[in-house]
Amino acid sequence: MPHSRTLFLLVLSLAFACSSSRAEITAVDAAGHTVKLARPAERIVSLAPHLTEQLFAAGAGGCVVGAVEFSDYPPEARKLPRIGNYANLDLEAIAALKPDLALAWQSGSHPGQLARLAALGMPVYLDEPRTLEDIARNLETLGTLAGSSDTARAAARDFRARLDALRQRYATRPRVRTFYQVWDQPLLTVNGRHLISAVIRLCGGENVFAESGPLTPTVSIEAVLAARPEAIVASGMDEARPAWLDQWRRWPELAAVKADSLFFIPPDIIQRHTPRLLDGAARMCEQLEQARHRREAIR
Repeated sequence: MPHSRTLFLLVLSLAFACSSSRAEITAVDAAGHTVKLARPAERIVSLAPHLTEQLFAAGAGGCVVGAVEFSDYPPEARKLPRIGNYANLDLEAIAALKPDLALAWQSGSHPGQLARLAALGMPVYLDEPRTLEDIARNLETLGTLAGSSDTARAAARDFRARLDALRQRYATRPRVRTFYQVWDQPLLTVNGRHLISAVIRLCGGENVFAESGPLTPTVSIEAVLAARPEAIVASGMDEARPAWLDQWRRWPELAAVKADSLFFIPPDIIQRHTPRLLDGAARMCEQLEQARHRREAIR
């Protein structure tokens, strides 16, 4: 369940209209580009589901005029006009909405399509969170861009307070060798630069594929067995625990299997770069704590 204060801020944000301020706005995005607006944005298109969610959390939900597919949180986001998906934008639909700002995910949006938006004279702000603190900073930046800074700062403060509480409780706990499984075919995980790896570290875990080169590397079953994880945490497609997680029971000698430390976290609260990520982090921290106790019980 979402943290009560986060939920309150989210509901509060829905009541805010776009700012009537006429002050010039300047922000530097993840690519180092300076985005300048003559005034806070009043018509925003969101090119990634996590950015749609962040806009509502930052008090700018009333400014969003279009969003890509899977922008489904909060429920009000489902009513927004669709402008394609993160890999295939409907540029005509976007232009018809007459936005004064587009928000895009740097590593998840097609560079060619973003270039076409920029060529139309549309300001494009690129987001690429790599740390948990980046989520709080982005809330504040979106609040600045949309003129909803008061709500955005409150949401960022709440996020940082929850983050600090998790860090104080779990960050110094004994290490748990952890394999995070994004998918089964192909067998995907995350490296040490990925935001999910930051969650693993927050919980006192050790990502067994932290040194892999790609951000989301494909690995083999043999590599996972050789890595000797003490916990396997899987996501999947939706709220249901994926059946393929239990396929690891074919290797009973694996420490994670021996201790029954096979865990699941719904992807929306661990794989989206939004305040709800801390709901997923709290769940992972509890799971790795279970893995610690189970590890001791079988020794």
